[in-house]
Amino acid sequence: MSETVIRFDNVSKEYRRGQIGGGTLREDLADWMEKRSRGDDAHKSGDRFLALEGVSFTVKRGEALGIIGQNGAGKSTLLKLLSRVSAPTSGTISFNGRVASMLEVGTGFHRELTGRENIYMNGAILGMSKREIDAKFQQILEFSEIGEFIDTPVKRYSSGMYVKLAFSVMAHLDCEIMIMDEVLAVGDMAFQKKCIERMAGASKDDGRTLLYVSHNMNTIRQLCDRCIVLDKGHILYDGDVEKAISIYMQNMSESRLSYDYRNYVRNCGSWEHKIAIDSLEVLERDNVVLKAGETLKFRISARALRDVPAMKLRLQVASIDGVVVGTAFSDRDVSVREGVSFTAELKFSACGLSCGSYTCVLAAFEYNSVGETRRIDYIEDALRFEVEDKELSWDRNVFGYVKLTPLVVDSLEVEGRLS
Repeated sequence: MSETVIRFDNVSKEYRRGQIGGGTLREDLADWMEKRSRGDDAHKSGDRFLALEGVSFTVKRGEALGIIGQNGAGKSTLLKLLSRVSAPTSGTISFNGRVASMLEVGTGFHRELTGRENIYMNGAILGMSKREIDAKFQQILEFSEIGEFIDTPVKRYSSGMYVKLAFSVMAHLDCEIMIMDEVLAVGDMAFQKKCIERMAGASKDDGRTLLYVSHNMNTIRQLCDRCIVLDKGHILYDGDVEKAISIYMQNMSESRLSYDYRNYVRNCGSWEHKIAIDSLEVLERDNVVLKAGETLKFRISARALRDVPAMKLRLQVASIDGVVVGTAFSDRDVSVREGVSFTAELKFSACGLSCGSYTCVLAAFEYNSVGETRRIDYIEDALRFEVEDKELSWDRNVFGYVKLTPLVVDSLEVEGRLS
C-alpha cells in the first residue's frame, strides 16, 4: 500500500471580515477604546466566517491530486494551509516529506537577491547542501530560459521570468511534495507546455506527490489521477477526475443561467451612467458549458436613465485571469428615451476559443454626431462560460485562456426593440 504523505483531519479555517488592524498598536488600541466607550461589541467577536469547515482527506506518495471549485470555494485557503503559510483554526495537518509550493508569482523569492542567489536560498530552505544545489544548478538554468539574467536581481524580472525561474527551482530541487496554483498562466505558451510535461513526469516517473489547482479542466485531465471539488469550504466530491469535472461543471452552470445587476455598483469615474443593464438570462440552454463552435445566446433587460439617440452594446470576452481574447459590438444602433425599458438578445459563437473558463464584460456605448464613442454602462464579470473539448491533445493549445486570437462572432444583433 502506498505511503500517506499528506493527511488533513477535520481541518477548519476561520477568518474575520472587514478591517482587522489600523496598522500600528497605538491605532488599534485607540480604535478598541472608542468602540468600548460607545458599547460596540465589534471589539469582542467581529464578523467571522469559515473559509474551510471540517475538511478531511489523505494524499498518497506519487499521487497527482487536482483541486477545483468556483471562486470563494476555499481553494486558496486550502493551499495556504498545505504550504504552511497559514495555520488551521482547528484540526490537524501532517506531512511526510519536503514541500515546495508555488502559489503566486515569485513565491519564496527575495526581490533584492539575484536569480542565482535565490536558487541557493530556496535549496537551503529545503535542507539541501551547497554541493547538492551545485549539481542541479545547470539543469535549473537551462529549464528556466533565464540565461544571462541569472545574476540580475529578481526585482527587475518580468512576471514571466519570475514564473520560469520559480517553477524551475521547484521542479529540480529535491522535494517530495509539489503544490501548484494556476500561476503558470503568466508564462508563454511553449514554457507552459514544458511545465505541464515536467509536472506529469515528476508525478508518474519520479514518484513525487502533486497538488494542482486550476480553472482549466483540460490540464486537470492531463495531470491528475484524482480530483477534489470544493464548494463553500466543504468537500463536495473526492474521487474520479471525470466525475469531479462533471460535478464542478454542473455546480457552476446551475447558478449561472441568470444574473441580476440591479444592485451592481458602477464606478463611473469620467463617464455618465445613462443606461442601466438590469439582468441577463441565458437562452435555450440548461448550462453554460460549450463545445468548440457552439453558440451562446442570451437576453439582457435594460432601462434608459437619460435620452440616448444612438447606442450600441459591446461584449468583451476574457480568460478567467483577465486576458482579453475578443471584443464585438452589436450591429445596429438603438435609440431610447429616458424612462423606457427595453430588451436585447445577443449571441456569439465559441468558435476559435480553446478549452478553459471565460468571463464577459457587457457594456453600452453612445455615439455622438462625429462618431466618437462614450461609455454609458459597464458590467464587469457579467457572464461566465466554459469551453470544453475532451479530445484535445498535446499538439494543440491546452491553455485557452491565454490565446490572443480574435473571437469569432456570429452576431450581436439587437433583436429586441423597445418593449
